[in-house]
Amino acid sequence: MTRKLLIRSSFAIVICLIFGFMGVVATQSGIEDWYPSLQKPWFDVPTNIFSPVWILMYVLMGISAGIVWNKGFYHKWVKTALYHFGFQLFLNGFWFLLFFAFQKPFLALIDIVILFIVILVTIRWFKIVSVTAAYLLVPYAIWVLFAIALNFEILRLNY
Repeated sequence: MTRKLLIRSSFAIVICLIFGFMGVVATQSGIEDWYPSLQKPWFDVPTNIFSPVWILMYVLMGISAGIVWNKGFYHKWVKTALYHFGFQLFLNGFWFLLFFAFQKPFLALIDIVILFIVILVTIRWFKIVSVTAAYLLVPYAIWVLFAIALNFEILRLNY
């Protein structure tokens, strides 16, 4: 790993973790009172597992973005890939706000479905720039697909 790649990946990881931290802040308002009162499906994930998995996803996302960024931001494919990445990161943070802070699981479901589509598009763009970077986003896409199912079932069971 080159020094430039290490610096860019580290910076991207920090950015992703900042979005993750904002998600934690948004989650705190709903996780104490509202979320425990909801009926949940049999595949609900305990909080002590949910958070570490998200941290791992943010780290993988950051490494992936760092690899793409390292290919040269001057290149239009790199820019396009990273713009998609930034958009999906925004949608990711917005889901936590909609679901936990605003307690709007229907709007959160719409957001997370759009997020999943944007992740798939991001993976496609990342694959053009770096196959490794694209594959690093696959666990994240799978995790978001699981979160869609969880969000949908919570909505179905409670509203």
